[in-house]
Amino acid sequence: MDPRTSVVDIPRKPRNRRKRNLILTASAAAVLATITFCFSRLRAAAPVVDRGGLWTDTVKRGPMLREVKGPGTLVPERIRLITADTAGRVERIPLRPGAQVEPGAVLLELSNPDVMLQALDAERQLAQAQADLINLRATADGNTLATRSSLATLEAQAADAQRRAKADEKLAADGVISEVEARQQVERAEELRSRLDLERKRLGVVAASGKEQVAAQEAQIERLRAVVAFRRNQVDSMKVRSVDRGVLSELPLELGQWVTPGALLAKVVQPERLKAVLRIPETQARDLALHLAAAIDTRNGLVQGQVSRISPAANQGSVEVDVSLPAELPRGARPDLTVEGTIEIEKLQDVLFLGRPAGAQAGGQTELFKIVKGGDEAHRVKVRLGRSSVSTVEIVDGLAEGDAVILSEMSQWDTTDRVRLR
Repeated sequence: MDPRTSVVDIPRKPRNRRKRNLILTASAAAVLATITFCFSRLRAAAPVVDRGGLWTDTVKRGPMLREVKGPGTLVPERIRLITADTAGRVERIPLRPGAQVEPGAVLLELSNPDVMLQALDAERQLAQAQADLINLRATADGNTLATRSSLATLEAQAADAQRRAKADEKLAADGVISEVEARQQVERAEELRSRLDLERKRLGVVAASGKEQVAAQEAQIERLRAVVAFRRNQVDSMKVRSVDRGVLSELPLELGQWVTPGALLAKVVQPERLKAVLRIPETQARDLALHLAAAIDTRNGLVQGQVSRISPAANQGSVEVDVSLPAELPRGARPDLTVEGTIEIEKLQDVLFLGRPAGAQAGGQTELFKIVKGGDEAHRVKVRLGRSSVSTVEIVDGLAEGDAVILSEMSQWDTTDRVRLR
């Protein structure tokens, strides 16, 4: 017998692999749960922002000057617009824009034959009316003289009849003539007295009528004289003259061009007296008032002025504000020069303020990133704003004196509450 075959095999007890697998699975699940819990407790990594591209400022306490700012232009305080009194064709232009003019200087000449004919016809009517007045006066004086002549004749006849009536009454009393004859003479004297009274009244009517006719004709002549003067002025107006001393600013016409009444012919300005017309955004114009101090930047120097007019209505999102300026201006100041003006509204005392953040509105609320942890991180905070100025804004709540804040536009980080600075 082979000794190897004589050995009896002893059966072995199999290992419990299932229990082991359960233990390993439970351990792995516990480890995974622990890791997941730890990661859930960790905050998301903050995005990194380049510090060099940020605009920052520190909250300060003290006086804050409220200002509003806007662009504008220099405009002459006195502008004379010269318009056409009558229609005409441009025949001559002796001056061009930029020329110095004096009162009475001819700027251009127009022509219109119809205006000339109207002036001649008005003069003809005036001459005819004056001739009619002479004839009317002669007629009135002749009628008055004729009436006076008739009145003188009646006066003589009435006086003679009165004497005869007295004489006949005495003769009738003496029996020389009859009572009938005496009575006839008395009645004749009374008739002449009545005719005399009527003739005197007629003389008054004739004289008054003549005066009224003469006065009416004289009034007509005065009206015709006014018409003639008007027509002559129209003729004279075709030589367009400057009214004031200054500089010819505009003359938008060419030879042969036809102009209508009321059309702009020229503009004369006085460049030594200028004012600034600023366009202030309507959102900043509510606190403006007259006589506020203003500084105008002419690009060649600052000029101090004063608000003299505020437009009652907004135009395209801005309000026009006139600023009066001193007579002496920096060299280069001229009409239509583009300037920038700053108007002082008020000075606030002992308030918290900082530079105005991008998009901030006065009296509103905004979110800013406050720099913390030694300047390496910035956290988002809610800030309530107060009154604002051109470059600063009052802080009502959310920040304290000395806080450093990012004022740059940070809308790309709206989804995070903190950023890291490098």
